[in-house]
Amino acid sequence: MVNKEDNNIKRCSWVNLKNELYIDYHDIEWGVEKHDDNELFEMLILEGAQAGLAWETVLNKRDNYRIAFDNFDPKIVSNYDEKKYEELLQNKGIIRNRLKIRSAIRNAKIFMQIQKEFGSFNYFIWAFVNNKPIVNYFKVEELPAKTELSDIISKDLKKRGMNFVGSTIIYAYMQSIGMVNDHDINCYKHI
Repeated sequence: MVNKEDNNIKRCSWVNLKNELYIDYHDIEWGVEKHDDNELFEMLILEGAQAGLAWETVLNKRDNYRIAFDNFDPKIVSNYDEKKYEELLQNKGIIRNRLKIRSAIRNAKIFMQIQKEFGSFNYFIWAFVNNKPIVNYFKVEELPAKTELSDIISKDLKKRGMNFVGSTIIYAYMQSIGMVNDHDINCYKHI
């Protein structure tokens, strides 16, 4: 493990070095393969919640989200009723956007349909990259906001009925679950 206090460590320039959560996210999670369905669901919901906001905003609320959304268990979230929806709208620890909260509940239902169809969401999503991460060689300023592949995945998920899964959100999702490793070529995490 790298010493977070070492100022000589080169990280991606988007990391807020004053926010320990952000440093940990970059150093431990971003670009690292995730295959657990609950983790995949968590990141799908959080990336959707981030739409129009800074990732740091969502990251700072992540623990609150985990409590509010029952540790991102899609089976539980898919069964949320109107009372739970209203409760979430009043929760100051999360982003209280009506459409994003409704979408999380809707997406949980579709997530479970995909699990049923493919055996797991993991099998479904990782098949788009033949179960092997894409490693890019970008400088941070060259990073695309979306790609042809994120367009394809986005269209597939939308066709199934998901919301807040536009191509830009899906590309960020792919980065967050390690389908794509986009660490800056000068970052110590670049492969």
